[in-house]
This record gives sequence, structure tokens and C-alpha cells, in this order.
Amino acid sequence: MPPMTVSSPQGVRRNKSFNDTHRELIESAVKLIAERGVEALSIAALAREVGINRTTVYYHFDSRDQLIAEVKAWSSSQLDAFYADRPIGERIDHIYHFVLENPVLLKMWIDDYLAVGDIRTLYPSWDDLVAGIRERFSRIPGGEDIDPEVFCVNLLTSAFIGPLVFRNSVRPDADIDTVVARFKAESLRMLQGLSLLQAD
Repeated sequence: MPPMTVSSPQGVRRNKSFNDTHRELIESAVKLIAERGVEALSIAALAREVGINRTTVYYHFDSRDQLIAEVKAWSSSQLDAFYADRPIGERIDHIYHFVLENPVLLKMWIDDYLAVGDIRTLYPSWDDLVAGIRERFSRIPGGEDIDPEVFCVNLLTSAFIGPLVFRNSVRPDADIDTVVARFKAESLRMLQGLSLLQAD
């Protein structure tokens, strides 16, 4: 899990122990959701899971809604890897593994993804992704005919929903590594065919 930078509600940076506890609470909330579903997540359940009192949890999260919002934000940060400083193959591998290993979190994320609202709150790199696709297609003959926003919606939808549909409905007997390898190979082939794959 990547390190989290946490500020207090007043915007004052807290010491490392506050950040460590905050990160542990988020990680434990993710674990609870993965094991028992989002309905099982409460401030009391999280306090029991971590072995601290509820007052400490409330110091970090004003409510269950805020806790869930931060879990969703954490999920977004895990999915927001298209423009990370890693080779494209590693980025694709990371996204597909996260999607397949966290289906309950993805369902929460997808519910928000399908709702009316600004995608930038769910996927903060949206504008960068669209601009990058627009710029790359501008260098390809005929690429100016591509609609970068629609292309990006298709890209995100296939990345976040496709592997789950495949594993749940097409090959439920396949292990995660096999599904990731198959989707990664096709993703790289698609990007190569569209001349969007740059040398890492």
C-alpha cells in the first residue's frame, strides 16, 4: 500500500503516529469490507478490529460516512495508476490485481462511477488522462477523429469492470494471476495496435 499523507481536520499536519494510526484504520476498514462486506463496517467494528476505543476512531473519522469516503478515496488512489512513474506493464498488472483482489471495494467504486457527478472526485487524474490520450492520438494519422473522452471512458470501464466480469461469468475457475496475465496481454496488444504504447 502506498504511504498516505494525512492532515488533521483543521489542516494542521499531525505527527507520524497519527498518520500511522490513520493508515492502519484505513487498511483495517478495507480488510473488514473485503471479508464481510460494506454493511459490516462501522466505527465500533473498526475499533474492535484494531483493538482501540471508539473515541480514537472518531478522532480520525467524524462518522461512518467519512470513513467510507476515505476508503473510496484510497481505492481511487490504487486505481489511479495510468500515469504513475512505472512501466506500463507494471501499471496494468497493478490495476488488474487490485480489481480482482478487491471485488467488494470495486463494487462500491463502480456504484459511484455509474452515478451522476463529476468523475474527477472519483478519478482525480481524469483530465490528465484525457489530455494525454488527446496528445498521443494527435501524433497518429487520422487520430484527430478519435474522441478522447469517450476513449477514456471505454479504457476505464474495460480496466475496472472487464476482469471482474471475466472471472465471475466467463472463467470462474481461473485464478487471479491467470486472469491478470490474459487481460494484460490484450491490453498491451490494444495499446500497441493503437500506437499508444511507448517504450518504457
